[in-house]
Amino acid sequence: MSERLVIAIDGPSASGKGTLAKGLAQHFGLPHLDTGMLYRAVGWLALKGGEPPSNVAARLKAGDLVDPVLRGDEAGQQGSKVAAMPEVRANLLKFQKEFASQDRGAVLDGRDIGTVICPDAPVKLFVTATLEARAERRYQELRARGLDTIKPRVLAEMAERDRRDSERAAAPLKAAPDAYHLDTSDMDADAAFAAALAFIERKGFRAAGP
Repeated sequence: MSERLVIAIDGPSASGKGTLAKGLAQHFGLPHLDTGMLYRAVGWLALKGGEPPSNVAARLKAGDLVDPVLRGDEAGQQGSKVAAMPEVRANLLKFQKEFASQDRGAVLDGRDIGTVICPDAPVKLFVTATLEARAERRYQELRARGLDTIKPRVLAEMAERDRRDSERAAAPLKAAPDAYHLDTSDMDADAAFAAALAFIERKGFRAAGP
């Protein structure tokens, strides 16, 4: 690679952006940050500790992101709620920007990476899928983890989260003007990775050789 490669990946829940981000980070040998985990951690820790989310965000550390409970749906809902708080987003901004500024570059996925966190990233992807496709993925994921749920509930919760993420005043979910749109509704993970990689390579980036 002739220049630092920062890959900014945005998109709604269960669009496949997380799996894609991990795959691209591994392919290019770059560190990866799932920024949604920051908000999940803040929301969950604030709920447990009964303190203002902005205070939790101000002292959040990388070690706070490893609790398996953060992958659960309740943590996801709490994360979406605190993500609408401008003071929380402001307190987490430095954490994310410092991660993106590493010498080799980085891969970050979330909802405002290409628009707020890394507006100058050379590669921006907006990964999406239909609400129905995303709800089905989340439903299957929850069932695989042994959690009892029903599809209509998953669909309704995802629709509400989409509305909250898109309509919030602070850094709403939207594609950067120069982002590559990748609809994964009818794609598996391998197909999505191939499409994203082809786009990145067209921009002149290649993984370093052995």
